[in-house]
Formats: sequence, structure tokens, C-alpha cells
Amino acid sequence: MKDTLIPAAALAKKAKTPFPGASAEYEAARQALLAEEIEFRRHMTRLVEQRRALPPGPVIEKNYRFKDEQAFEVGLADLFGDKDTLVTYFWMYGPQRERPCPMCTNWLGAVEGNAADIKQRVALKILGRSPVERQYAFAQERGWRDLNFVQTIGDDYAKDLGVLMPDGSEYPALNVFQRDGDRVRLFWASEMTLEMADPGQDPRDAPDIATLWSVLDLTPGGRGTDWYPKLQY
Repeated sequence: MKDTLIPAAALAKKAKTPFPGASAEYEAARQALLAEEIEFRRHMTRLVEQRRALPPGPVIEKNYRFKDEQAFEVGLADLFGDKDTLVTYFWMYGPQRERPCPMCTNWLGAVEGNAADIKQRVALKILGRSPVERQYAFAQERGWRDLNFVQTIGDDYAKDLGVLMPDGSEYPALNVFQRDGDRVRLFWASEMTLEMADPGQDPRDAPDIATLWSVLDLTPGGRGTDWYPKLQY
């Protein structure tokens, strides 16, 4: 039997503003916000539990081929290494691009900071259409040491994901795969598409894994409406 949760509003009353001089208006608004933050945390916990309870996903029948960090040809199952779970991010760095997508670069920069820890639990691979040597050259430029890049051989993988358009433009994709004996199953895929974005907002997933936006969401100005990260400043 699950423990009964204390109402969020009651928990929020236990908070104390860390510096003196707050107005009664600020205290009341902050307490109301804290109650919402507690509810949000609880909702996120339920969401995680719902995701983990997904029934078995589809078996990956197609024999997708890749080049790993040593430029050896491998299959999807090989990318797991000794792990049972494989987290993949397809980034927008196709051979036609002079430089990779700044948003993908920002996302990977944040993941790089935790990649060594993440890889203690699961396999983590960054997939791209550019030659693997080219991907690693950019990683070296950025000072990334713990991300493992993989080249997709051919475009079947990107096309089947729906992230490669007829004109050659790309979209990113976050996918999680799971071993099932000798088979590989899809466990979860990011499926929030462009048309699912709310009015006035950029399309994004929830939770937003990108540290940049999570930090800016804590600030008075928020994310802004016309600012995006660049490869160079």
C-alpha cells in the first residue's frame, strides 16, 4: 500500500524565504508557486512510473548498419556493449552540413558532462550521418571526451525514424532500445513532433533534458523569444 501524500499546499507552508525583507505579497505568491512545484514533481514521478511500465515495444527487424568509434561496421545490437539498455540521440550533422546544428551541439554539451556516469548504467551512443571521423573531429574541437559517436551507414535508419526529409534537412531523435534475448526492442521514443507544439512555444519534449533551458526557466526573463545558442560567441 502506498503512503498517503501530504497535500502540496501543506508542505509548501514549511518553506522559509532564505533572506529577510520579503513582502507578504512575495511570500504568498512564492508559497503558491512552491505548492505547484511539488505537484509538478509528483506528476513527473507518475510519468516516469508510467513510462517504465510500458509493455514490450516493437522488435527492430531491419538490419540497420553503423560504423562505431573504431570505424568498424556493426549492427544495432552491437551498440549495447555489455548493457541491456541503449540510449541513442540522432543529431543534425549530416554530410551536407558545414557545421552541426547549434541546438544539438548545446544538448550534447550538457549530456557530455554526465556521459561517464550515464554509461555506468546504460549504453549511450550519438548517431549521425556524417563520417564518424568527422563527428569525432568536432567532438575534439568542443573538448568532449565521454560521448561515443556512431555513423549511420546509408539513410534507412534516419528515414525510418522520419527525421530525414526529401530535401536533405534533418531533425533530431532521442530513442531508447532494450535487449530482449537475442532481439532488440524499442522501449521509448521521443514523439513530440512540430505540430504538437503549444501556441507561442518552440517544439520541445517534456521533461526538457537540455540544461540550458532548465536553468533559464529559473530566471525572470525565462527562455526569451528570439535567443538561441550558437556554435561560437
